[in-house]
Amino acid sequence: MTRRISSWIVGLAVVAATGTSCKKEYLETVPTTAVAASSVLESVANATAALNGIHRSMYMRYNDQGTFGYGTIMLYNECLGEDYVFSGQSNGWFLTTYRWLDHRNANGNAYFPYQFFYRIISNANVLITGIDKTPGADVDKNAIKGQALAYRGWAYFNLAQMYGRRFDKATANDGPAVPLVLTPTIEPQARATVAQVYKQINDDLSAAETLLATARARADKSNFNVNVVRGLQARVALTQQNWAVAAAKANQARQGFTLMNAAQQLEGFSNWSNPEWMWGSSQIDDQTEFFTAFLAYISFNFNSTNIRTNPKCISRTLYNTMDANDVRRALWVPTPSAANSIVPPGGNRAAFMNQKFRAKDFANSVGDMPYMRAAEMLLIEAEALARDGKDAQAADVFTTFMSSRVPGYVRPTATGDALITLIMNSRRIELWGEGFRYLDLKRLNLPLDRNGSNHNAALAVAMNVAAGANEWQYVIPQAEINANPLVTQNP
Repeated sequence: MTRRISSWIVGLAVVAATGTSCKKEYLETVPTTAVAASSVLESVANATAALNGIHRSMYMRYNDQGTFGYGTIMLYNECLGEDYVFSGQSNGWFLTTYRWLDHRNANGNAYFPYQFFYRIISNANVLITGIDKTPGADVDKNAIKGQALAYRGWAYFNLAQMYGRRFDKATANDGPAVPLVLTPTIEPQARATVAQVYKQINDDLSAAETLLATARARADKSNFNVNVVRGLQARVALTQQNWAVAAAKANQARQGFTLMNAAQQLEGFSNWSNPEWMWGSSQIDDQTEFFTAFLAYISFNFNSTNIRTNPKCISRTLYNTMDANDVRRALWVPTPSAANSIVPPGGNRAAFMNQKFRAKDFANSVGDMPYMRAAEMLLIEAEALARDGKDAQAADVFTTFMSSRVPGYVRPTATGDALITLIMNSRRIELWGEGFRYLDLKRLNLPLDRNGSNHNAALAVAMNVAAGANEWQYVIPQAEINANPLVTQNP
């Protein structure tokens, strides 16, 4: 049966009746975290179970060991930047991504993000279009619909950034992005323009904000609430160079959250009880994916071949931008030894290796995953204010953030580009490994430049990529091209 990727339905959420083009096994198997398509909209309880399935899909295994939900996309975004350094070839996982090859291979890693985000969209569409007619209290239905809209807006935001040209507010943004699928359908659709997709993203997030503004407290941090939606709006506005909206939404989003203290910054970034975590996934032992997990590739302690022989490092030049008293210096070790760093049994040590992400233990890759933190919101607010020419306000916000990272931090006197550089360097340090650098380089129309740091040119291969080059776009997966005659390929 010919399949169109953008109509696929994720097995751990809704097994939708519209998914007739899906793999046969998805129609035969209803996991414990799913509900049958025919009954999803029969009750609020069933719709909630379907929504919980989408939450679970964020960190489940998909096609193979290297496709483990959103954590995979986070690693793609790091591997394509200059701040995330491979210390060895290891067993080859993510190496071709690091070399800027796989996202340009229509039969390679260009496939998984398309599959992942459209599965979320497909499930969200079932809830968005049908929940209003489901029996139950409006407050419950609004919470379900608001979260489904947030998921759809977030998914399209990622797809537009990866498969389309960067959004540039000085242009019409009329180049192709991705198909806009807004109802449960398998009908082929052409690629919408970048402008059209961003309009839909903003419409979805605005509707989600309205619905979630009066919702009951969420069950846990895997759920969207109004703060997280406003955080997504801040990200989108930043990408669209809408500085005033980005700053305002980031400020709203972070209300009610406090920044980590010094001790909490060194606890391993794998526990969502951390006070500044706004959105994330939590794993328990019986949900372990072993070697198919985010922390099986980026943690400093899990006993996988990839970590033992390829400990991940920070760019030396970026590390050296940190203040001598910056607490975050302890998250990487310039000259590691048995006395000052942890590695799995038999593991290698490499200069500037990370001690940021901690798995549960050597034998268990379980750990919570961060998708949004209050620190990011402060940095968005500071960046947006600085780019909007509001240097004094930007410096105030940046000082609020940096005072939690550098004891006795002195408010910067820098202005203009120098202030922006301070903010951006701190953003790069703070969000290292959390899936932002490729997207930041692209939205700012900056080149990839790995020279003068600790990248091994023979290993990395791609040391320079010019800003605006075709390589900044993922190619459309060949499976979609083959099944959808309306979709064109990227150059």
